[in-house]
Amino acid sequence: MRLLRRKRAALMVALPLALVFPASNPPAVTEASWERGEYSSGSFGTITIPPPTLNGACTYNPGIIGLGAYVRIFWKPPAGYTLANSEMQASTSGLGSLLAPLTGFSITSNTTGSAAAGYVTDVPVNLLGGLLGLGTELQLAIVIKDPVNLWISKPASVATNAGLIAGLGGNCRNLPAA
Repeated sequence: MRLLRRKRAALMVALPLALVFPASNPPAVTEASWERGEYSSGSFGTITIPPPTLNGACTYNPGIIGLGAYVRIFWKPPAGYTLANSEMQASTSGLGSLLAPLTGFSITSNTTGSAAAGYVTDVPVNLLGGLLGLGTELQLAIVIKDPVNLWISKPASVATNAGLIAGLGGNCRNLPAA
């Protein structure tokens, strides 16, 4: 029992010292820091894909009573690009629609020519369905797509109208570059 009292008394003396000693003697403040004398810089930018150019007036060919009608576009890709980098897009005017890839159309199978001399692309009117006819104007555009970054150029565009009935009064015109 006596031993237990001594341990208790020692604990009663040690406990206040354990609390007071760190408070009266705090750890030393250091001036440690980390600094590096080297700097780096960076930059960013955008890729500009040059647009194709229209190298002849487009034509609307009505076919026979509207059957077999097509729009013919004369164009040339920018230097360094070929037919494989191109895409045909379409939009109706007046509806606020954006140019979108023309579904069901293969630009490679409907195009003749070469990158150096220029291409001729025929877009069948039957493919355009109800979009072309009854006075509705359709914008067709050729864009160049960068195969690595998937960036798209500004379009080379034509506007076409099939006329009212069976291609009568149909026309096509090149649009100014955007």
